[in-house]
Amino acid sequence: MRDLLSKWNSISLVKRIIVGMFIGAILGIVVPKWEGIGILGSLFVGALKAVAPLLVFFLVIAAISQHKSGHKTNMKNIIVLYLIGTFSAALVAVLASFIFPIELVLAEGATDVTAPGGIAEVLKTLLMNIVDNPVNALVSANYIGILTWAIIFGFALRNSSEGTKSLLVNISEAVSQAVRWVISFAPFGILGLVYSTVSTNGLGVFADYGKLLLVLVGCMFFVALVVNPIIVWTQTRTNPYPLVFRTLKDSGLYAFFTRSSAANIPVNMKLCKDLGLDKDTYSVSIPLGATINMAGASVTIAVLALAAANTLGIKVDLPTAIILSVLSAVSACGASGVAGGSLLLIPLACSLFGVPNDIAMQVVGVGFIIGVIQDSCETGLNSSSDVLFTATAELAERRKAGRKVDYASIIADAKAVENN
Repeated sequence: MRDLLSKWNSISLVKRIIVGMFIGAILGIVVPKWEGIGILGSLFVGALKAVAPLLVFFLVIAAISQHKSGHKTNMKNIIVLYLIGTFSAALVAVLASFIFPIELVLAEGATDVTAPGGIAEVLKTLLMNIVDNPVNALVSANYIGILTWAIIFGFALRNSSEGTKSLLVNISEAVSQAVRWVISFAPFGILGLVYSTVSTNGLGVFADYGKLLLVLVGCMFFVALVVNPIIVWTQTRTNPYPLVFRTLKDSGLYAFFTRSSAANIPVNMKLCKDLGLDKDTYSVSIPLGATINMAGASVTIAVLALAAANTLGIKVDLPTAIILSVLSAVSACGASGVAGGSLLLIPLACSLFGVPNDIAMQVVGVGFIIGVIQDSCETGLNSSSDVLFTATAELAERRKAGRKVDYASIIADAKAVENN
């Protein structure tokens, strides 16, 4: 048994996940009612969601309390990249919707949910999450609140004794080890997730919404493979694709199946560590990105809002489309503070064109129907971009300092640090 486990662990985790995907898909077709398999996916995602708030809380506190005066982080540049990426994605979605106009077969409205009344409500919810009770923030996985209190406690502990700081580091390492154990079960978790998807969602349900899905997924792929690489290149002046493909493979793949940015935070933390990035930076930028770096969400909001306008025959001019891009980007940044995420912000964007709320909620219903694919691609883009832009900011600083700037160099530096 020990030799079998050793051989299993020696195989690349990505290869093991691919095997799990194929087995899950086959079982989903052959034995679609075997509920015991699907629970593997629920257990995996549940474990990641459970441990992620603790990981973020203690990592951020430990990183800030240990931070040495004069040691520079790249948070300002990362936040700017997050905002540029989210706005660019919204702009791509608007342009694609003009080139490929979509009219919807409207579904029943999402009657059991309530959309926010306006952008002011979205921002108010975001601000209230900042001042949430820290214990409640941990229990409810409110990452804005977790980040806020972790930063406050981190600064408060900067003058504490070395013993206290060492304890915080030990706790963060212990939580990180627990996360690594959970991630090692990813092949079985992905197997269960793929099984549940294949066994419960037939392809026929997507036939009426094929064009909508093509535009949504096409926009997200365009952002991931064209827009984001251009942003990276402008900062690093080096080939961005090795880094882009690494983040899509090691972060986007997990996020695609878990469909949860929160569940993917531990995965992104590990990837940043493997890339040799500055822990003081990524321990804050990754959970922050899971909250405000929402390129995929901005694509969903913009495409479905314009689809609603086209369905009702409403003509949208260029200035209004640009305003929609800004509104989609701002709304997407606040999506994590609203129950239902990006889909429930569609009525807010629809209001820009005077679309009645009952029609807008029917568009939300369409979003729930295609959510299996739409939400998976959206989360994959959102989460992989968090690591991509965190690494980009660090590479940009290397370029300014006259150091070698490329994907291979950060990997080599990471291995050198590990060996020493």
